[in-house]
Amino acid sequence: MAKDPQNQHTPTPDTEEKMHRENPETECFDYVQDASDEVNSQADEANEIIDKELADIDALNKQLLDAQAQVEKEKKEYLFLMAEFDNFRKRTVKEKGELIKNASESVLKGLLPIVDDFERGLDASAKIDDPAEIRKGMELIYQKLIKYLEQNGVKAIESTGNQFDAEIHEAIAMVPVQDESQKGIVIDTPTKGYTLNDKVLRHAKVVVGQ
Repeated sequence: MAKDPQNQHTPTPDTEEKMHRENPETECFDYVQDASDEVNSQADEANEIIDKELADIDALNKQLLDAQAQVEKEKKEYLFLMAEFDNFRKRTVKEKGELIKNASESVLKGLLPIVDDFERGLDASAKIDDPAEIRKGMELIYQKLIKYLEQNGVKAIESTGNQFDAEIHEAIAMVPVQDESQKGIVIDTPTKGYTLNDKVLRHAKVVVGQ
């Protein structure tokens, strides 16, 4: 009977084991090949890790460069704004000084007509013997002055008969009172106080009941 050709070329397990025993070089080659494949696999993994880390470093470097560029841009904008603010401050100080100067000139100029009235009143009083007429002229000039002050924001502080207020009053004397309701009340105002646009220009000097 003829032998099966397939059986002639396909080794059995027993045959393979025998071959390994008879050819130890073949088994050593397999181990070397496996080790080489493992090393290559680890090298590939290491290269992938290195490539990823390099990519991360590149991304961080790009972020750093972008941040530095942004800081430089904001620095220039900040310096520009500081220069603009300094110019604005200098311009404001100059304008404020000119405004105060012009306001002072305007106020003083407005007082000149009242000074003229006083001079005319003094001249007239030398020719008038009636004190009532002289007083009448003085009252007219006084009312004109008070009106002018009010037009410029200056108002008298109402004190006598009101409760003492340290914010607007300055007590120059304390007098005993029999009426309990008069305690802490302004009894007299030797010197009037004034406000300028609701701010105390001069405190009123007052006598307070005690």
